[in-house]
Amino acid sequence: MSKISKFFKGGGSAAPRSRGGPSPQEALARLRETEEMLSKKQEYLETRIARELAAARQHGTANRRAALQALKRKKRYEKQLSQIDGTLSTIEFQREALENSYTNTEVLKNMGYAAQAMKKAHENMDLNKIDDLMQDIIEQQDVAQEISDAISNRAGFGDEFDE
Repeated sequence: MSKISKFFKGGGSAAPRSRGGPSPQEALARLRETEEMLSKKQEYLETRIARELAAARQHGTANRRAALQALKRKKRYEKQLSQIDGTLSTIEFQREALENSYTNTEVLKNMGYAAQAMKKAHENMDLNKIDDLMQDIIEQQDVAQEISDAISNRAGFGDEFDE
């Protein structure tokens, strides 16, 4: 069993949960196991096809009946291989859809968690208090600017003459 399969299985038993079906991790693990099994069967069929083709060539015209039988078996194996390709395609699509739905579920859970944290952070804030605080800050900035302007203006020592 691969490390990825162990990760998604969670290390527990492969038996489905009693609360309405398998978990996404268990379903993903089973889909991956099925993909591996079908891939091995594909490899087996490809070697069988190659063997039957070699047998048909070997018998050639010398033993037409054996050659035809080999070609028929080859055709049957090719049909099985085509069916397995379609099945693998369907399983891959289902696995990807399950992975996406699991990811979406986790994202949704985390967004809900973040929303609760924001709600908790804002529960002691009052919009009127915030508005009053902002007005106080603006007033204090204006006072600080007036003080700064007053200090930075040149003192009129000797500049103003009384005629």
